[in-house]
Amino acid sequence: MNTERSPGTRRSMPDDILRNPALAAEGHRKIEWVRRNMPVLRSLEERFSREQPFAGIRAAVSVHLEAKTAYLALVMAAGGAQVSVTGSNPLSTKDDVVAALQELGLHVYAWHGATPQEFEEHQLTALRIAPHVVIDDGGDLVHHLHEGAREFSRDTLGGCEETTAGVLRNRARSVAGKLRFPVIAVNNAQMKHLFDNRYGTGHSTMDALMRTTNRVLTGATLVVAGYGWCGRGIASCAAGLGARVIVCEVDEVKALEAVMDGYRVMPLGPLEEGGACAAREGDFFVTATGVCDVITPREVACMKDGAVLANAGHFYDEIDLEGLAAMAGEVQEVRENLTGYRLEDGRWINLIAQGKIVNIAAADGHPAEIMDTSFAVQALSAEYVVLSARGGTPLPPEVIPVPAAIDQGVARLLLAARGIRHDTLTAAQQAYLDDFNK
Repeated sequence: MNTERSPGTRRSMPDDILRNPALAAEGHRKIEWVRRNMPVLRSLEERFSREQPFAGIRAAVSVHLEAKTAYLALVMAAGGAQVSVTGSNPLSTKDDVVAALQELGLHVYAWHGATPQEFEEHQLTALRIAPHVVIDDGGDLVHHLHEGAREFSRDTLGGCEETTAGVLRNRARSVAGKLRFPVIAVNNAQMKHLFDNRYGTGHSTMDALMRTTNRVLTGATLVVAGYGWCGRGIASCAAGLGARVIVCEVDEVKALEAVMDGYRVMPLGPLEEGGACAAREGDFFVTATGVCDVITPREVACMKDGAVLANAGHFYDEIDLEGLAAMAGEVQEVRENLTGYRLEDGRWINLIAQGKIVNIAAADGHPAEIMDTSFAVQALSAEYVVLSARGGTPLPPEVIPVPAAIDQGVARLLLAARGIRHDTLTAAQQAYLDDFNK
């Protein structure tokens, strides 16, 4: 990997915002470790270094700022981009990784544990690069470019969105006719939601629950609210560890799918006084819905002593934290990253990572092998935005699906990296299928 600063990359940009430059050595070790375990991004780094698809391009990156994200940013820089990096969650930022990126010549604006005001300042400062391309996680950068930082969107060709929540935000803006530039729905790519949302979220959420509580999941009852791709992954991994899984879902089709997958489906809170509900049975509760007020005092009032609450959704609103605090006669940190709330009747309800996204705030996020595919889709989607504009056919200001060729290309690269061969259609088979499409 080229570790030299590109000449002129700091010109006209504010000073970096980071906690401690002296932490860089550990950050470099982490980045190099994930690089060894991300073969698809390595192949893109090699191609980008040769072809320079991002030459003259300014890119702003706001994804959970740890080693895997750092490598994505470096791959973009290898392709010629001037890159500005910030975080998408104050608790997920790793200060040593930020320091390493600063040493490598990227613009960095983030530190762990930033206050809401600092966090917004970091994101707005990162946008002062006036990006051509935005790599987003949750839609915050795109939001700022449409609201308080509109002046920095003058050259924006498009964005790439990593999360379900961010796609929904951008789609709402598009439906209202207010989206000013195209946003690629990276979250909806098959190589993203089938692997990142399902296997990545499942793996890293279980990691967070176990390392934070030091409690066993085998034989426990885990309640997952929401049976989208993230919920499916959480349920599958919990069941694989021997947990009894209950699914809570508002969508009738997804609820039925959970039943057919072998899980119990129940309302989260009682539908009538004294009625059966998941809140009475769960030992662990994980929200993964994308909506607010999933767990409220109504559900907490039914829970067992020692119940553990965690949120795997992007935003903090899925658990009513104010309502939980109002029920408590005592609040204390019972373990690192675990807050205990003692209710008036003596029961303790435990909350992981202040209700923030649990797999990032209380663990290491998705494994490198999982993020390899997601970030490859991000990088290739950014290239698609740039090449479309350079080719004279800029994309319309809409939420746009990832082209199938990108999805299939990432899958092909990963199969090749793992030495896996697969069947292909013969000419006769392809002709047979083509007859149906005439």
